[in-house]
Amino acid sequence: MLVLLPPSESKAPPPRRGRPVDLDRLSFPELNPTRQRVLAGLVAVSALPDAAARLGAGASLAGEVLRNTRLAELPTVPAHALYTGVLYDALGWSTLDAAARRRGGDRLVVVSALWGALRPRDRVPPYRMSIGADLPGLGGLAAVWRQPLAPVLTAAAGRRGVLVDCRSSSYAAAWAPAGALADRTVAVRVLREGPAGRSVVSHLAKHTRGEVARQLLLDGGEPRDVKELAEQLAGRWPVELVPPSRPGRTWTVDVILE
Repeated sequence: MLVLLPPSESKAPPPRRGRPVDLDRLSFPELNPTRQRVLAGLVAVSALPDAAARLGAGASLAGEVLRNTRLAELPTVPAHALYTGVLYDALGWSTLDAAARRRGGDRLVVVSALWGALRPRDRVPPYRMSIGADLPGLGGLAAVWRQPLAPVLTAAAGRRGVLVDCRSSSYAAAWAPAGALADRTVAVRVLREGPAGRSVVSHLAKHTRGEVARQLLLDGGEPRDVKELAEQLAGRWPVELVPPSRPGRTWTVDVILE
């Protein structure tokens, strides 16, 4: 099983000391040429007067944007400690038992606008950039990463087992499973049951996807297909499995909040 996560905009503060990022020590070294291009573009744009606007950051984040110019020398932290948003609070890496963390090291992959893909223990510095950033000469970052990520994530998913996609739509645009892999991929959608029927939720969706990832690590099961995955989640939430809209598309599992 492979579980894809988005990064979070909120990140841990930079440590005072530690070694800088070493691309050769990151998972998926095949991505290093693209990582170098995106990193160079981010460092360059972060030094411009309109850097915050280009990166979609407010004035209060000017210090974080400026810090991007020193990314190659800043101390690093593991990805599991770097991201601190709603999804990662619900995942609660630090409160997982040792067995669940071992599973997480093998099964979790964060799809990042800057690094492409990271395992939880990969060490990178705090940065300020989202997938919608405007980096001159590179174009849309989702398009930049699409081709490099395809063989890497396809290989990471392996030839059997389920791919659980907990990414937001903007990060899902960076790579979509195709062919036989799409048949064993399931995207997690979160719905709320209300008086007027079911509706898609946004903020709570991040929290619930974090809980889904946590539950899969704690359970320790290895579902053989998307139906077994849905049955596994049904032990915690009401769920419904939605088949692909057409061949080559992925499944969806609706987690119903009441």
